[in-house]
Amino acid sequence: MTVDFKAEVEKRREDLLADLFSLLEINSERDDSKADKEHPFGSGPVKALKHFLAMAEKDGYKTRNIDNYVGDFEFGEGDETLGIFAHLDVVPAGSGWETDPYKPVIKDGKLYARGSSDDKGPTMAAYYALKIIKELGLPTSKKVRFVLGTDEESGWADMDYYFAHPDVDKPDFGFAPDAEFPIINGEKGNITQYLHFSGQNAGPVVLQSFKGGLRDNMVPESATAVLSGQVNQADLEEKLAAFLVQNPNLSGSLTAEESQFKVQIVGKAAHGSTPEEGLNGATYLALFLKDLSFAGPAKAFIDLTADVLHEDFAGQKLGLAYTDPKMGALSMNAGIFDFEATSGDNTITLNFRYPQGIDTATIKAGLEKLAGVESVSLADHEHLPHYVPMDDPLVKTLLSVYEKQTGLEGYEQVIGGGTFGRLLERGVAFGAMFPDYVNTMHQANEFVEVEDLYRACAIYAEAIYELIK
Repeated sequence: MTVDFKAEVEKRREDLLADLFSLLEINSERDDSKADKEHPFGSGPVKALKHFLAMAEKDGYKTRNIDNYVGDFEFGEGDETLGIFAHLDVVPAGSGWETDPYKPVIKDGKLYARGSSDDKGPTMAAYYALKIIKELGLPTSKKVRFVLGTDEESGWADMDYYFAHPDVDKPDFGFAPDAEFPIINGEKGNITQYLHFSGQNAGPVVLQSFKGGLRDNMVPESATAVLSGQVNQADLEEKLAAFLVQNPNLSGSLTAEESQFKVQIVGKAAHGSTPEEGLNGATYLALFLKDLSFAGPAKAFIDLTADVLHEDFAGQKLGLAYTDPKMGALSMNAGIFDFEATSGDNTITLNFRYPQGIDTATIKAGLEKLAGVESVSLADHEHLPHYVPMDDPLVKTLLSVYEKQTGLEGYEQVIGGGTFGRLLERGVAFGAMFPDYVNTMHQANEFVEVEDLYRACAIYAEAIYELIK
C-alpha cells in the first residue's frame, strides 16, 4: 500500500498546531517544593501528563496513568512491540526571554515556547504520525506503545518507577523523538558528581554566598555573589567595568546593600551536553572575584571554579580528558554552584558525558585529587554508554525512510546528550531536529521551525509504518 504521508500531515496541520499550543501552555517544570504522593515531581508535570492522556482518549486510545509518573497507550496487535518514548517535562524557563515562555507564539515561521523543541514539539509530531496510521486503518503486524515520561530532564525517576511496575514490560525496540535527524544510535555515559567544601570561612573579604545554575544539565546563565569585609565599592565598580569590556558577551551589575555588595554576572545558557556553546555565568563570576582576599573554603571554592572549571569543557585541567575513537570525547558541564558562609557543606555540581573506555570510578578518583575539595559524592542515577550498530534493522529502516523523504544521506551519530532511546537495548533517538538546525534547547527563547515539525511528522509516520507493517 502506497501512502503519501506528507499529504496526510498537510491535512492535519491546524489540528497538530492547536494541540501543541495547548500542551506548551502548561508549565511542566519539575518543582520539588510542590511534590507529594499524587504529584511526584510537582503539579506541572502531572497536569501535562493528564492533558495529553485526555487527548489520546478522545482519539480512541485506551490510556494508562502509572501513578502520575508515566502515561502510555498502545495501538495495534502483534508479538513484538515498538516503543516510542517521549517526555512532557521541561527544564526551568530561566531568564532572558523576549516572549512569555508559556504563551507560545509564532514569529517568522518559528514557534517560541519552553518545550517547543525539547520535547513537546517532537512528541506531538510523533503522536500525529501514529494518529495518521490509525485513522487510515493501515495494516500492521506489531504493536506500538507510546510512552510519556515526566522526569526526563532531571533524574529519570519516572522511568525507574515505570519499569519497576509489575504490569509493565519493555518494548522490543524503539526510538525517542527527542534529538535530531538522521539518527542518534550512540549516547555517551552520563553521571553527575558533587564537589564538597567545608571549614571555617575567614579572610579580609568574606564570601557570604555564591549561587549559580538551575540544573546540572544546563550551563548556568547567571550567577550572583554576596561579599562583605574589606571591599572598596569604587575599586570593585572600576574592576567590573573593565571586566565587562574584556568580555563583551557578558553583562553584569554591582549593588550595595548596607555593609554587603552583590555582584552578578550574566552569560548564556546552553544544554549541558554542549557546554562550549554557552557562557557559564558562574565560572566567569569566579574569574572576576578571584583576586579578592578570600580564605578558607571560600578561597578553595573560587580558585577551583576560576582556575580549573572555567572553560574546561573536556576535563583537560581536571586531568580527566579522554577520547574514544567511536564515541568521541568526554565533556564536563559545571552546572550548579551553591555556597553559603554559614553552611557546613558547600557544593559544586559537575555533569560528565563520557564515552566507553572511562568510567565513573576513574572520574571520581580524579576529582578527589583536586586541591581544596573535602570530598566527592555521586548522584544516585547514572547512564552507561549506549550504542546500537548501523546494521541493526531498526537503524537501517529509520535511515532509509529519512533518506527517502529528505533526499539527504543518512549517517550515524553519537552524542553527549541522553535520551529515552537508551532505555532499550535496541533503542535510538530519531529527530525531530534536522541537520544544521539552530539549537535552542535549554536556552532562553527556545524555538522550533514550524515547517520542520510537519516534515518530522511525515518521516515519523512512514518510519513507524515501515517498522510495524
